[in-house]
Amino acid sequence: MSDLSNIEKRCLEKLFGMGSGYVLDFSNRTLEEFVLDSTGKSIYESRYDNASGSKANRLRAFWSVEPNYVVAKLLSDLLQYVAELGVNPGQDELLESCRRAVQRLSTSAAVPEIEAIAPNTPERGFATLAKSVREAIEKDEPESGLDRLHTFVVKYIRVLCQKHGITTEKDKPLHSLVGEYVKRLKKAGYIESEMSERILKSSISTLEAFNRVRNQQSFAHDNQVLKYDESLLIFNHIASLVRFIEAVERRISDAEKQSGSTPEQEDDIPF
Repeated sequence: MSDLSNIEKRCLEKLFGMGSGYVLDFSNRTLEEFVLDSTGKSIYESRYDNASGSKANRLRAFWSVEPNYVVAKLLSDLLQYVAELGVNPGQDELLESCRRAVQRLSTSAAVPEIEAIAPNTPERGFATLAKSVREAIEKDEPESGLDRLHTFVVKYIRVLCQKHGITTEKDKPLHSLVGEYVKRLKKAGYIESEMSERILKSSISTLEAFNRVRNQQSFAHDNQVLKYDESLLIFNHIASLVRFIEAVERRISDAEKQSGSTPEQEDDIPF
């Protein structure tokens, strides 16, 4: 469950106009669609049944049932929606208070960047895998998800490498793939600081060690599983790495759109 304080809840309820049982201008259908798009969850599931079952009561139940990072994701999207609708006169300070509450919730999550663990290809099985990894954090059981996290990051990196023309033979280890990918980023000018380059290079050896964790300290085999705190450290490191890579990939995609070509068509872009 999330740890929204009573004061934070009151601010959010006031901003969303929940006193009469409604949530902003949503109908039952549009609220269900919004929550599903934001979090992948259906707010009309029985676990969100609360008192009258109104939209406001279901949102209150969502806050009580779901962990910090899921609640923070939905609230962040709702606040963006409020900003697009336009706040009522005198509500600017209320909106800012709600934003601070969401920021606090985001940073207090066990793995603040867990939402970065999302597929980079539309393959259905990949989406299921990513969801199962996130669920290990939702349940606060990172040690139970180490093997799936490893499977996810291997698939994720292989998709990236295939996109950029890097060979992905089955026997090529994860850290080798990441090493080649980092070289491409550096050569293309997408890594601007020496420190960022060093951090990424350190990730190569980290991912080599992750192979051993997967084989010897996860549920992939009959192992003595790594303890909670170290498992959480691994999750945070991998999620942070993936989030950074996603940001770089967006920059690459934006550059391609501006130039009107793909990397393979541009001789001066070494991807």
